[in-house]
Amino acid sequence: MRNALIAAWTRERLYAVLDHYLAALVARDPTKVDWAPMVRATENNVELAIGDGLWGTITGRGGYDLRFADCTTGQVGLFTTVHETQHDSAMALRIGVNGQDAITEVEMLIVRQVDEALVFPNPRFEPKPAFDGAIPIDKRMTGERLRAIADGYFSTLEQNDGQLFTRFHPDCERVENGVQTTNNPDFPLVNAHLGCEEQFRMGYYRYDDRLRGRRFPLIDEERGLVFAHGFIDHCGRLAHYKLTDGTEIESHIRRPHSFYMSELFRIEEGAIRQIEANFITVPYHMPSPWDGITGHRP
Repeated sequence: MRNALIAAWTRERLYAVLDHYLAALVARDPTKVDWAPMVRATENNVELAIGDGLWGTITGRGGYDLRFADCTTGQVGLFTTVHETQHDSAMALRIGVNGQDAITEVEMLIVRQVDEALVFPNPRFEPKPAFDGAIPIDKRMTGERLRAIADGYFSTLEQNDGQLFTRFHPDCERVENGVQTTNNPDFPLVNAHLGCEEQFRMGYYRYDDRLRGRRFPLIDEERGLVFAHGFIDHCGRLAHYKLTDGTEIESHIRRPHSFYMSELFRIEEGAIRQIEANFITVPYHMPSPWDGITGHRP
């Protein structure tokens, strides 16, 4: 159990590891990183050798810096943007360290919209006050309870029929790939003008057949944050369906399709207050290299 463990890291110590990694990444020099003897590293759900992928193409990093840490398990995470010569891309990053602060795990998700069929218009990467600040000590929840609330979000999204398996704060907002997709009438989805809870009660996401491979490797109990990874599978068989208000609509995904995602939840008093998500298209039903991965020597 998480609450039976004694924290071995401090937030400052984990953030220092993150900053050192980012400096080496921007310098394109993986030899500047303190790697553990064996390392697990992926980019966009593919296991890569240390120094491959973004290490060879990055030309800078943007100013967006949403960071968080799990001082119990030695995990640190970040939402930011990266430059690759002509293009800027959203990036979600998770790093795991050992007791000597050497990096044992790196998981990166880079939303290169130039490669995506689903392009989110006019992304904006700005600070979100809802993610800031610590939860008052008397209102903090255990990691297990925070995880259950985040997992309930995925269960609500899976085969969405209007039932809720989690709680939403009245002011809940969601940002996906840099674009707000709640309370945003300009976003091109029929339910985008609604808030989080209203969208799910509407049952719009019926075409999301599976929310599989759910992982919750980083839980920042002090700030009420859960960082999760997983996949959304669409079988593509659903043609038409009714929303809970009786409106008939046509599914816009009519082919086998999968998203790989990294998602951050802020949870306050047992309810989801803010969501930040990055996701990309991957081959249908693609497995996770984090299932059974053994790691490699840097």
